[in-house]
Amino acid sequence: MAHQGFFLAVEAAGTGAHPASWRRADSRAEDLFTGRYWVDLIVAAEQAGLDAVFLPGSFGVRPGGRLDAVAIAARVAAATHRIGLIPQAPVTHTEPFHLAKAIQSLDFATLGRAGWEVTVSEGDQQARAFGRKPAQDAASLWHEADEAIEVVTRLWDSWEDDAEIRDAPTGRFIDREKLHYIDFTGDNFAVKGPSITPRSPQGQPIVAVRADGAAATEIALHRADLIRIGARDLDAARARRTELRSALADVGRDPGSVHILLDLDVHLADSVDAAATELRTLDGWADPVAAAAPAALRHLGTTETLRELLTAVDSAEAADGVVLRPLALPAVVRLLPALDRKPQSSGTLRDRLGLARPASRYATSTEGTPS
Repeated sequence: MAHQGFFLAVEAAGTGAHPASWRRADSRAEDLFTGRYWVDLIVAAEQAGLDAVFLPGSFGVRPGGRLDAVAIAARVAAATHRIGLIPQAPVTHTEPFHLAKAIQSLDFATLGRAGWEVTVSEGDQQARAFGRKPAQDAASLWHEADEAIEVVTRLWDSWEDDAEIRDAPTGRFIDREKLHYIDFTGDNFAVKGPSITPRSPQGQPIVAVRADGAAATEIALHRADLIRIGARDLDAARARRTELRSALADVGRDPGSVHILLDLDVHLADSVDAAATELRTLDGWADPVAAAAPAALRHLGTTETLRELLTAVDSAEAADGVVLRPLALPAVVRLLPALDRKPQSSGTLRDRLGLARPASRYATSTEGTPS
C-alpha cells in the first residue's frame, strides 16, 4: 500500500463521473438533493481513511441539476471530524469578497479542514446566465482568477490572529489596529476590505487548481497548494510532475510545499471482470459521445488492484497523491474501507499536508488600519 503520507482524496460528483451512473439501482439518485445523501457518502469516505473530498461546482446547466458545492461542504462539516472538504467555487461571475467569507466560514465550521478549488466559467451559456459580461477566452478567465485569488487571500489575512480581544471592562471586542484594509485595485476588481470574518483556523485555507491548460497551469504554479493533473499513464504523470516541480522552483516556490495530485477515474467491483461488465452496461446506457473512452488514467478492478495501483503511483513518484473519480460514486465509496487505509488523526488540512500555518501578511504593519 502507498505510504501513509501519500494523499488520497475522492471527487464526489453527483451519482458519479459517468453520465449514466444515475441509472444504476444503487445510485441513490432519488436522494441526490438531500443532505443525507452527502453526509452518508462523505462520512463513509472519512471512515475509509481518505484525506479529503473534492466537491465539483459549476454555473453550467447539467442534466439533473446540481447543488452548490460550498453549501454541501457546510452541510457535512458537523458530521465529519477528520476529512478535508474542498468545494469548487468559480470566480468568473462571483465576487471574491463573498468567496472569501464563504470559505473562511467553512474553515471555522470544520475547525480547519477547508479548502477551495478555484475554477472559471467558460462559454456563452454561463455568461448569458448572469448577463453581466460576454464570454471570455482562457487567458482572460485565468487572469481574472489570479486577481480573485489575490483578493481572497488578502481578505483572509486582513484580520490578524489576535484581532479579537473581547475586553469586557473596556467594551472593546476588536483591536482595530489589527484589522487592515487590503486596498486591492486590479483589472477586474477594486476591493478595500477588510473581511467581515475573523482569521480562520488555518489562517489561509488550502487552495487547489487543476492544471489542465497553459493559463490554468500558470496560475497553479503561483497560487496553489494542491495542483491536480491528468495523465494517460504513470510515465506521463511522472513527467508532468517533474515538469511542474521544476517550474515551481523557477517561479521561486519550494516544490516540496506544493502537492501534485493525479486524477484517477475508477470503478470497483468484486472482480476485475465484474467491473468491466458494469462499465459496459453504463456505456450502453449513455450517449456514445459522452461515454467515449477518456484520455485520463482509468482503473477498473477491485480494491486489491486499486491498492496495487496506488502503491505503483507512489513508488514511481508519479504524484504526491491521487484523487479518485468514481464512475459510480456510491458503489465505489461502499468498497473503499477494504483498502485498509488507517484513518488520519484529527487536525487541520494544512497539518495533514505538512504545511505550516502562514502568518498574516499584515501582522507586522499598521498600514491600512481602519480608523
